[in-house]
Amino acid sequence: MRPRAEPAVFWGGLVVVVAVFLAGAWQRRWIADDGLIVLRTVRNLIAGNGPVFNAGERVESNTSTVWTYLVYLTHEVVGYRLELIALALALTLSMVAVACAMLGTRVMYQGTRHARVGGPMLLLPLGVVVYIMLPPARDFASSGLETGLVICWIGVMWLGLQRWARAPHREGRFGLPSGGTAAIAFVAGLGPLVRPELALASVVFLVLLAASRQSWRHLGWLVVIAGTVPVVYQIWRMSYYALPYPLTAVAKDAGGSKWDKGAEYLWDLLSPYVLLLPLVVVLIAGLVSWWAVRRSNPAAQGNPLLRLPLRYPHRGSGSRGTVADSGDAGGGDDDEAGGLLRLRNRVRSTPVVTIAFLVVAVIMLAYVTRVGGDFMHGRVLLPSLFLFLLPVSVVPLPVGPARGADDARVRRVAVPVVAGAWLVVVGWAVTVEVVQDPFRAEPESITAAGIVDERQFYIQRTGHKHPLLADDYLDFPRMRALVRDVSSNRTGAVFLPVPGFQDRWDVVAYDRPMPGLAPFELPDDPMKTVVFLNLGMTSMNLPLDVDVYDTVGLASPLAAHTDRMEDGRIGHDKFLPYDWVLARTGVVEDPVNFPRWIDVNWVNQAEVALQCPATQALIDSYSGPLTLEKRWSNVVNAFSFAEYRINRIPAYEVQRCGLPMPEEVEKYQGTR
Repeated sequence: MRPRAEPAVFWGGLVVVVAVFLAGAWQRRWIADDGLIVLRTVRNLIAGNGPVFNAGERVESNTSTVWTYLVYLTHEVVGYRLELIALALALTLSMVAVACAMLGTRVMYQGTRHARVGGPMLLLPLGVVVYIMLPPARDFASSGLETGLVICWIGVMWLGLQRWARAPHREGRFGLPSGGTAAIAFVAGLGPLVRPELALASVVFLVLLAASRQSWRHLGWLVVIAGTVPVVYQIWRMSYYALPYPLTAVAKDAGGSKWDKGAEYLWDLLSPYVLLLPLVVVLIAGLVSWWAVRRSNPAAQGNPLLRLPLRYPHRGSGSRGTVADSGDAGGGDDDEAGGLLRLRNRVRSTPVVTIAFLVVAVIMLAYVTRVGGDFMHGRVLLPSLFLFLLPVSVVPLPVGPARGADDARVRRVAVPVVAGAWLVVVGWAVTVEVVQDPFRAEPESITAAGIVDERQFYIQRTGHKHPLLADDYLDFPRMRALVRDVSSNRTGAVFLPVPGFQDRWDVVAYDRPMPGLAPFELPDDPMKTVVFLNLGMTSMNLPLDVDVYDTVGLASPLAAHTDRMEDGRIGHDKFLPYDWVLARTGVVEDPVNFPRWIDVNWVNQAEVALQCPATQALIDSYSGPLTLEKRWSNVVNAFSFAEYRINRIPAYEVQRCGLPMPEEVEKYQGTR
């Protein structure tokens, strides 16, 4: 095969992969309820209320800071409907991610124009096919969540670091890094803002950059470039939200340990698609391809196939100078620190970069399993899977005349193995495509492990094949009744869902006019509060002046600061009884206004429990006036606030705080 066919095969494969992924993701397009949670914060940003969920309460309900502001800034530029912006961004970032994965692996095998390695070879899509054909990967290529951004960040880092491994080290005047290295450091530093657990990946990538041979000034610039944005945002976050991480991490106890739940979650992804089959086949093909390319390339002996040796010429004049073999390189000449310098030279190499990504994959998989996974089928395992598949996203086959008998023998092994693996993966992909109907009719229910196919669940509950807009979720049980009741209420009230799937709400109205109003005078701005587990669809179908809370703590700080229930559903294993909201809003004083299923004694006990000094300090940290003094106090106390817990049972909380227990009253036995 002529050398000119190599790029045609690769670029043709890339176009086909992206097209197939886009078609599959578009077929399964949707916006999740959790995706709508993000958009509520964006609405508040647009309205000038700040990056909050409920106006007047500084609560960070979105896990991904970058995703929130990316949607907001895009809206400010194009002005389209938020749901469509989130859909377009998620799809675009997902496509960029798989393209970067393939491009990075191409650099890993073939080098760059600065460092070509080996003879002609064809690069065939393989591991990337497994990812793009997996139904959860297609589901979360849209969804309105940050999954596309996460894998895009990983893909960009993969491509960037593979190119960095091949490029000669350059330093400008005053040790300034080259543009490419600076960009890699900056993007690596954004990891924790893309998603908090990506801080684990950022540490590995930044250590890799720091460990390579360079001057101290160059290293200092990398620290500044990588650290400025996350450090400044972290200080601002602690001063504004009074927490060191998003409230979602508090709500889900992201540092907790539930290995058994995590193992169930992992098997829930592997089992339905027989995913272990293509993963094992891809692994074997990748190892054989690596071995074949090394053996068929004479220059590869001694392991330079996947590594360009670094060159450190003496410092030249001007901004294109490089590190000299002097004290600037980090501690003496090569004779004095030869072993250390040789080790640092090897850091900037393709094998080390590739191993670093596999290490990150293991770390991410272990972290997800440790915390118990998630309630959405496959979602939080997708980044780990993407990381594992990066080195084999494409696999090489040597082409052209064999370079001797040994090369011919190698090809007799490699060609059938890789071709067979490709056929197995394609066959698996076709089977998954045929068997996994994206709009299946059988009911979707939550498994015993608490996991659900979220997209299918909402398709069936709303009756829409593509629930994209907040309006589509009005067909979810209770939603139209809620919007009707809230819009018609003129006195102010707390709206509570009636237990069971009844299509109505208990409206707990104020029993007397609000303070400052004459008897029977209706307020101009009635205070309305809604409590419901499905936070996204609720908040996006209601005005911003209606406070919306959940019971598990994504937008409700008090709920987030309770302890996890041992056997609770992952992501929903906290629950704050409605009594706390009634007590916090002060909406009723006469028990006649309570629904029958609300105990007036619990409400009275919650009112007392809220007077606990530590709880009052917590509430004031996110709802009190944001003075300079308050900002400083929030920064100082952010970690202690994050660790603070209350008992969800009001009476136990009263006892914990040493407060007087309110007198028991007879529960009203009305008909509501």
